[in-house]
Amino acid sequence: MKTTTQYFIGLLRLLMGFIFLWAFLDKTFGLGFATSFENAWLNGGSPTTGFLTHATKGPFAEIFQSLAGNGLIDVLFMLGLLFVGVTLVFGIMVRLGSLAGVVMLALMYLASAILPENNPLIDDHIIYAIIMLLFISSDAGSYLGLGKRWDNSSFVKISAWFK
Repeated sequence: MKTTTQYFIGLLRLLMGFIFLWAFLDKTFGLGFATSFENAWLNGGSPTTGFLTHATKGPFAEIFQSLAGNGLIDVLFMLGLLFVGVTLVFGIMVRLGSLAGVVMLALMYLASAILPENNPLIDDHIIYAIIMLLFISSDAGSYLGLGKRWDNSSFVKISAWFK
């Protein structure tokens, strides 16, 4: 029987997954929220240019700005958004998806939030990364997800990282 805490972990996992999946969908198709249709990835837009050009600041800004519009960076970023989103929404490969999410969030923090505007130390990237660490350390995919079925598959028995 699942506890209330487990349901909240499952709900939190679903919501975090939707954040990443929505970013992927909006940047791919230009749904008009953060990305206009004209700037959609499918229309030749770069999903990283806006952030890496305008939101970067601090000691690593120049490094991140030099990556803006790079096709390989665009592909890796979009695959990361999709992978993290799908793993968290469905509750499969949650450890690996969460680890990828932590890496992405840490890079975004380094690019934009050293000395965040609204708080001298903490911003949403840090909070989200800590939530992802919770998913890695718990059985988050089993709560409101396909984790139990996934864990019992022969594919997952090859390695615990596929959990």
